[in-house]
Formats: sequence, C-alpha cells, structure tokens
Amino acid sequence: MKVLVVGSGGREHALAWKIKQSPRVTQVFVAPGNAGTALEATNVDISATDVPAIVQFAKDNQIDLTVVGPEAPLVIGLVDALDEAGLKAFGPSAAAAELEGSKVFCKNLLHTADIPTASYQTFRSAADASRYINDRYTDPSDPVPVVVKADGLAAGKGVIVCETRADALDAIDRIAGQKEFGAAGNELIIEERLVGQEASVLAITDGETIITLPAAQDHKPAYDGDLGPNTGGMGAYCPTPIVDEAMYEKIESDVLVPIVHAMKRARKPFKGVLYAGLMLTAAGPKVLEFNVRFGDPECQPLLMRLKSDLVDILEAAADGKLSELPPLEWDERPSLCVVMASEGYPGDYEKGREITGLAEADAIADVKVFHAGTTLVDGKVVNNGGRVLGVTAIGSSVSAAKLQAYKAVQKIRWQGAWCRKDISDKALNA
Repeated sequence: MKVLVVGSGGREHALAWKIKQSPRVTQVFVAPGNAGTALEATNVDISATDVPAIVQFAKDNQIDLTVVGPEAPLVIGLVDALDEAGLKAFGPSAAAAELEGSKVFCKNLLHTADIPTASYQTFRSAADASRYINDRYTDPSDPVPVVVKADGLAAGKGVIVCETRADALDAIDRIAGQKEFGAAGNELIIEERLVGQEASVLAITDGETIITLPAAQDHKPAYDGDLGPNTGGMGAYCPTPIVDEAMYEKIESDVLVPIVHAMKRARKPFKGVLYAGLMLTAAGPKVLEFNVRFGDPECQPLLMRLKSDLVDILEAAADGKLSELPPLEWDERPSLCVVMASEGYPGDYEKGREITGLAEADAIADVKVFHAGTTLVDGKVVNNGGRVLGVTAIGSSVSAAKLQAYKAVQKIRWQGAWCRKDISDKALNA
C-alpha cells in the first residue's frame, strides 16, 4: 500500500520512519517533509495546509492511507476533505479538532463533562482580562499564580506562566493587545496555576475503542531546570515513572473515557490521537490541555519503543476497527529524545546554517536522529526552523538512554546549536 504523511517536523520524520518498516507498505510520501524524511520517503513539495493540493496528490497517486501529523491541517478540515474524496485518512475531523484548535471550547467541554482541570475565566478583550487581574489582585507585591493562554493555535508558545501582576498584565497585552500570536488571541483564558509534575498520556481512538499508549514526559520550558519561556517541547522520554499503574488507570477512567463520550455527545465524534497534557497534582491528575495529534517530541520516543505494525493501528482507527487489534507490543526499554534548537529559539533565529555530524550521530548504537527544522541546500543539510533535530535513543534504563542520546548530540554541530542538558532528570530523581 501507499501512505502519505502530512507535515514537516520531527513527528512526521518518526511517522515516516516507522510506517516504512511495515511489510504492507510499498511507498511512503511526505508533504512537504524535511531533509530527514527525504532519507526514508519521497518528499512532495506541498504545504501541509494546502488542502486541495494534498487531496489531488492523494487521488493522482492512489494513496491508500493519509496520516496527518500537525494540528493546523486538522483544524482546517484536511481529513474531512479526504473523506469527501473517498480517501482514507487518519486523524480527527475539523469539528473534533476544535478540542485543540480552541482552548475555550476545550475548557468549557472539560467543565461540562466534569473532567478535572484548573479553574478558569475566558475573555474576549485585553481590557476585560486586565480589569479581572487588577480587581482580583489589588496588591502589586502579591503573587499572581495564573496562566494566560491564547485561545487558538500558537505553535506551543501561546501559554504564558505568570508569577506577578505585572507578568499577567504583560501576557494579556502580548496575546490580546499586541496580537503576538495573531488571531489565536481573539479570545484568551486566565486559569489558576496548577502545582505538580507534568505528564503526557496519548491514546489512539476510533470513537468507540481507546488504546492508551505508555505515558511520556515532555519538557516545555526552554532552559534547564524548567526555566525560560514555553516552547513546542525541548525533549521527552517514555515511559515516565511518575505515572504508575494506579495513576495510569485513573487517567483512563477520569480523563480519556469521559472526553471521548463528551465529544460524542457534542456531536463531534473523535477519531485519531487524543493527547492529554496533564498536571499530576496533590489532588490527582488535572488536564492542562488536549491536543488532537501525536505530540512532538513525544512521538519520537514512543515510536522508538513500538514493536507492533504502526500501519495496522492507524488503519484500524480510521476504519473503526480498533477493537479487532491484538494488544500492542512494546520494547520494554525506555527511550529519550533531546531536541537540538537554533540559536535564539523560541524567539527569532537565523536559518540556513550547515549541520555536520549527522551520520556519525546516527551511527551510534540505539540512536536515531529525527529531523524537524531542516532542509537541503546544494546537497547540504541546513537548519530551517527553531526546533531542528530530535536526537532519540533507547537504552536498558533511562540513564542509559540519556547517555546514548547526549553522546549523539555531541557529534552534531552547526553555528548556534543548543539543547537542554537535563532531559529525563525528573525520572532519575523520582
């Protein structure tokens, strides 16, 4: 069969790499792809959000399954367009993708379905949101433990954690005043800041059956020790010891099952990947957000451990036949992904800097370098994004996987390259 992967990040490289391993697959295409996907598949020069062109390509090339990686094409209805053309696709409809496309919709649904989450208020203007902060926190010296979130898609950067009143007012101005994240800031949420450790629990569902994947832990803040601004994710590892069997079952029963039922009641039945971003508080797990696709970078360590045929799983979800699948098989060893980023990320950064040492890094045992923000220029791999590579390793323990991943990181060079040095340390401290 022929498979088309839509997207250009590390997640899409990992998907193409894993899909290619299926004995059922004869050809893999990636639109638009990157320098790494070109090693696994055939890149197609079509933007991930060019819905008509993707549908036409899938028709012309008799694609048997289209796997949509990023959130933007899901939110604008790529899966709906493929379905209407009689083409099989893995991912939620535009209506179901609103779970990620609108944080206001998500929070309201969580509240209605009685799924544990932070208390919150929604606002349509910077003035109203600022008035709320000033009225509630009258003393400028008092702590203001809130999180300000843009309603729409903002590439993982529209969430600002605040410590003071000045922080909160600045976040409101950036999101809803200056519109730093564009139309994503037309509405915003102010919610209580939860205390605990974060975990990512992903599940694949066909709207009836839910297959929960091993828990992972992402590292959103830019710098070591969880300092600095939020990013799209600076690294992840899987599984995480902070989600034990009892916690895993609680997340399934209190979060995943209720959200699938709530989406069905809202007449937005969900098919695809449900990604629950959770805070593990003293009162139990609470939902920070839902995403509607594989996480990036969580996808990389997850797929590194998956032994079952990924194509069988994705196709069964698209066909509504997940209940017919045997239990998934996993490599028992933990895996870890370290994101290497461009100088200046998550702010402005320079593109076009040549990357060396990729082959040497990939040659290290139990290591796979997944490309994210890369492209080919005159046959050379150069950086083309903020998060550039996801250096992923598997090992007999978390510390062994970490050692292999950072060994590979040391082989890779480009001007201004950097990464966090503490990916997975929370597991070692647990």
